[in-house]
Amino acid sequence: MKVLHVIPSISPVRGGPSQAVLEMVQALRQRGIEADIATTNDNGLTELDLPLHQRFEHPVTGGGTVPVYCFPRQRSKISAVREFIISGDLRRWLKQQAKTYDLLHVHAIFSYAPTAAMAIARHQGIPYFSRPLGQLCEWSLTQSRLRKQIYLNVIERANLKGSQGLHFTAIQEQQEAAALNLNVGGFVLPHGLRMPAPIPQARLKLREQLQLPPDEPILLFMSRLHPKKGLDALIAALARLKTERFTFLLAGSGDPDYEATLNDLLRDNGLEARTRKVGFATGETKQLYLQGADLFALTSHSENFGIAVLEALAAGTPALLTPGVALAELVQQQNLGWVCDLEIQAIAEAAQTALQDAQARRDKGDRARQIVEAQYSWDSIALQLEAQYRTVLQSSTANSSTSNIVAPSPLYQAP
Repeated sequence: MKVLHVIPSISPVRGGPSQAVLEMVQALRQRGIEADIATTNDNGLTELDLPLHQRFEHPVTGGGTVPVYCFPRQRSKISAVREFIISGDLRRWLKQQAKTYDLLHVHAIFSYAPTAAMAIARHQGIPYFSRPLGQLCEWSLTQSRLRKQIYLNVIERANLKGSQGLHFTAIQEQQEAAALNLNVGGFVLPHGLRMPAPIPQARLKLREQLQLPPDEPILLFMSRLHPKKGLDALIAALARLKTERFTFLLAGSGDPDYEATLNDLLRDNGLEARTRKVGFATGETKQLYLQGADLFALTSHSENFGIAVLEALAAGTPALLTPGVALAELVQQQNLGWVCDLEIQAIAEAAQTALQDAQARRDKGDRARQIVEAQYSWDSIALQLEAQYRTVLQSSTANSSTSNIVAPSPLYQAP
């Protein structure tokens, strides 16, 4: 079986989906599936230094490599054009090479690469799945609403309806997309995860690195810095905890203008002295933050999955989430942290409760690590994804958009 995964970017600055597609393809290849990736050299404001117009082996976090075809994106000083990630070279390559694959797995919508890939596959009669990455969720569709409505109705709706099904990473994402009446089948299969190697004395090492007392509580935010992450509410909430002892560790990067806005929010809320801004983190440094923190917070308006949450839970760090994060139901049902409304006072009360109860944090963190290891291995995810692929390819009606979909995965049930 030969499968091509198409995604606009594999840059770490684009967050969890870029990391997930590399690990997904690696897991599929370990099952004997000939899976490749086609993408661009997008890196946010810059470009990745990757080989272009050729197949090369790209490293995967945790070891190993996967085959990637990378093409240059169109440069532009206009943010909207740059974020659309246009690549004529990728489109031309897809027109020539897509037919050499049995199936396409397309990641993201409302972006040039996935739109082109779906249109080409549809016109050439190649079966494909679409993974919307939360772009069909209610909150996402309210951002640039008119532009997205036009794009969806004029271009993307036909592409989505022509797919063999939509790949959702959480039931909540699937339910929100159902409101669009696309009449397209689908399945729910979450991201997988490789369990991190424990860092000895992570808590002590992190506090030494940050020059904090050994018993200083640390609340960690680690994600892309973007308005949808609800950082304005989180910062305002933490500002209300004037009598609580903690340090706010802010790890991530984003648009420079938004980062400046966050600096203003920290200053205006009197949190500058209690905050350590450490920028984008990778590798062992990232694991040190995850394993050394006491509490992970993600108060997003919308997250179709929230890979950073899963990473924190795998590190044994309980999470404080809002309902817009798809993993919030899992955290609430399995008692892996705290879930509260996306409202300043509610976040403040949940954070205070968590910071005041060290034993509860340890218990929830231990349980979180066990659940992630048991339910979210890439081996299990790849096995179920392969079943979806084979069902489509073995069906005599592979062009149907609804009849070839296997029932949602038993691994990931609604919490």
